[in-house]
Amino acid sequence: MAESASPSLLWTSPLWTSAEIANATGGRVEGAPFQAHGVSIDSREIEPGDLFVALRVERDGHEFADAALARGAAAALVSRPVSSGPFIEVGDTLRALERLGEAARDRATTARRAAVTGSVGKTSVTQAIAAAIALAGPSHASVKSYNNHFGVPLTLARMPRETERAVFEIGMNHAGEITPLSGFVRPHVAVVTVVGPVHVENFPDGEIGVARAKAEIFAGMSAGGVAVLNADDRWFELLSGAARARGLEVRTFGAAEGADARLTGFVAKDGGALVSAVVGGRPVTLRLAQNGRHWGSNALATLLAAEALDTPRQAVVEALARFAPLAGRGEETRLALPQGEVALIDESYNANPVSMRAALATLAARKGRGRRIAVLTDMLELSDSASVHAALAEPLLDADVDLAFLAGPDMKALDEALPAGRRGGWRATADALAPMVVDALRGGDVVMIKGSKGSKASHIVEAIKAAAGETF
Repeated sequence: MAESASPSLLWTSPLWTSAEIANATGGRVEGAPFQAHGVSIDSREIEPGDLFVALRVERDGHEFADAALARGAAAALVSRPVSSGPFIEVGDTLRALERLGEAARDRATTARRAAVTGSVGKTSVTQAIAAAIALAGPSHASVKSYNNHFGVPLTLARMPRETERAVFEIGMNHAGEITPLSGFVRPHVAVVTVVGPVHVENFPDGEIGVARAKAEIFAGMSAGGVAVLNADDRWFELLSGAARARGLEVRTFGAAEGADARLTGFVAKDGGALVSAVVGGRPVTLRLAQNGRHWGSNALATLLAAEALDTPRQAVVEALARFAPLAGRGEETRLALPQGEVALIDESYNANPVSMRAALATLAARKGRGRRIAVLTDMLELSDSASVHAALAEPLLDADVDLAFLAGPDMKALDEALPAGRRGGWRATADALAPMVVDALRGGDVVMIKGSKGSKASHIVEAIKAAAGETF
């Protein structure tokens, strides 16, 4: 990724000098001294002045070191020599990246750091917090969904020494993965958005195992830190108990009575929503640029986390009013098709049972002259997948969806569970379903596309946009 810092931060010094990198990583500098203004692991996205780190991920990054240097990289961090430019040689590039991240964390002595995890909403809440802290001073945040064993150290390594506030997204697929990542970040504030049946196939004890794994986010925190937790989560007692056992202060959000930030109302409007809440015993109204119902809780999680980072409330209020849906996570577009204008809600980035129900509830709130249409592709990485898919029939009917178009082997179970009048059609793949959806749309329709990234729901989004004359 090309970004080295958040847009709010103007460079006042190099991100790294060659001597600092060598000192942090224990590496050997070969070539002239240099300064780096960014850190990248992708040779295709190198910006002039970046340090290129040759990781072994899907492919060996050393194969691309020369290309990165040709694109303007200041130097390469490698475990074997390269011929085309300055480099720092280390024994293990991933461990070197981790050590660089630790050095960045330790030198930003005044920075307050937050970490965000959860089965649903962690990227959106992370980016909403990022938008808020960017209005309050020099800040830093995760980009993309860089939330794993190399993404978290990379984000840390990109953190400038002048940073005052930072937020990091942390994800997992298995137990034990969050603990070391929390140890890298050492957050002052930790947020768990919600726990649901995601990646349960990797947990013999099911969803409670997922909850315990999410509680690992507290592992890198010191007593006196703040845990921001969902009071409506069925695993709240487990999470709050784990947080308090580490001496953390627990602050809560949700509709539950007694929550520190209690949701009392949510009114969706075109292009946004109004959230009513009681925060610290006082009524608060937040205007959002989001209209998904789950953003009632997301907004309050953002507010509590940002304020725990010493962000002024006005900055949070302004950020939430501006923070538009991310691509593939509720982004709405009005498209002029030959048969008339339709509203397209793009939820194609990912899906699980919790987020599917939330998306259908949001679709239910949409009112207009046309039909509500849900286009759903398989949710992946689930146990007992067919029955989980079939169980979506109830929320889909509760949402008064007029037609459901479905793609994927597991979505066949949902198609069979629906009344005949609600079945728009089923196909084995998203690509096979796309032309059927395009042909069925009429002017005034609201169409929501959702599915796991691997089941290619985004291809249906692209097909509808292409029918409206948009190019990619």
